[in-house]
This record gives sequence, C-alpha cells and structure tokens, in this order.
Amino acid sequence: MGKTIERSTFTIREIKQQELAQLLELYRFLHPDDPVIEIDRSIQQLWESILNNPSLLYLGAYIADELVSTCALTIIPNLTRGARPYAVIENVVTHPQFRRRGMATQVLQHALLIAWAQGCYKVMLLTGTKQESTLRFYKKAGFRRGDKTGFVARPPSG
Repeated sequence: MGKTIERSTFTIREIKQQELAQLLELYRFLHPDDPVIEIDRSIQQLWESILNNPSLLYLGAYIADELVSTCALTIIPNLTRGARPYAVIENVVTHPQFRRRGMATQVLQHALLIAWAQGCYKVMLLTGTKQESTLRFYKKAGFRRGDKTGFVARPPSG
C-alpha cells in the first residue's frame, strides 16, 4: 500500500515481518513501564495478522537498517461522509537519540499521504502528553487541536 520514501539520511517504509523485535524495542521508549513483550508464537501470530490486514499499517523511519521512528495507521471503513473511510494514528515514537531531526514528522506525513490516497475524509491522532513541545510538534505535522473532544474508556481494574 505505502511505497518507500528515500530521504538523504533516512528511509520511510512499512515495517517488515522480520523487524518485529526492533519495533518492540522502540516501543520501550513509548511506554517504559509496560511489561516487556517476549516474541513467542502468539505474538508472532498477532504480528502476522497485523501485517496481513491491509487496513493496518506500521510505518517506520530507518537509518541504514535501524528502525528509529514509527507510527501505526489504521484505515477504518465507514458508512457516513459518503462512505469514505477515516483513519487513526497511534503509537508515535522516535528513539531518543534521533529526536528533533524531522523523522517523526516525515513518518506522520507519509501516513497522511496514505490515508488521503485511500480516500479518508479525516485522520485522528490522540496523545496523552500535556507537554507543549509535543503538542506543537503534532500541530506542525498537520494536526489541529480543538476540532473534536477526545474521550478514552479503559476497562475497570480489579
């Protein structure tokens, strides 16, 4: 679905099946308190089902063969807005050593281009951060604050 974009210092493309370990390692910077996910048969099957679903795209920025920035793009079929789909971007993270180099911005721009090419009428992105620098980053990447109000439900604990 998404083609490879070559930049002078990095490449943006879909994450490949054999790169799951790199993706999970990068996610450690997104949620450092989460338990470490071991790649066992069930995780491998989950990853394969994600890769085989054309509505789920995991994009990455690479320096050489090292995954340094990523986001997940989900295209969701829809029966409103002329039956045009919409998309959600989640799990945006860049390795701390590679931040402030424009890679995450380019990954997000690539995700938006894919969504627009798929006919999406909107792309939504939620963030849990309150840091103004991160919020400015998303605004610079093309996302507007205040268009909608986001709500999150989580399962009851216990």
